[in-house]
Amino acid sequence: MSEQQRSADVFERDHYRAFYPISTRWHDNDIYGHVNNVTYYSYFDSAVNRYLIEEGGLDIHNSEEVAFVVNSSCDYRAPLAYPQQLEAGIRVEKLGNSSVVYRVGIFRAGELQAAANGTFTHVFVARGANRSVPIPAKIRAALEKIA
Repeated sequence: MSEQQRSADVFERDHYRAFYPISTRWHDNDIYGHVNNVTYYSYFDSAVNRYLIEEGGLDIHNSEEVAFVVNSSCDYRAPLAYPQQLEAGIRVEKLGNSSVVYRVGIFRAGELQAAANGTFTHVFVARGANRSVPIPAKIRAALEKIA
């Protein structure tokens, strides 16, 4: 499979394993009348963390391990705007010992092609020490399901 084909695949709904609804908000739009580019990163963050909480059992307030974002990127194909209903699709692209790279696609509700997609990298760290630690077993098992 060529690099160009792999690149096109990340815009396809079938590339993703878990989906979460997103309600756009009035303030998501910028002066040009579409969702501002930085807002997509909050969509990524919300979808990934919802998965970790609901499927991996992450307790964001009390867990000994937390996940820090260390890298993110986004490619845009089509504009989105309030009041559209959206969906974030997620999958794991790379699962390491203490880090995970997610692929996140942002879709108009029910659409087959993503309007935007990107990567989002977490490193798991000990909450108090801020040093990397292995991904907790329950979270790793949940991540393996969407790899």
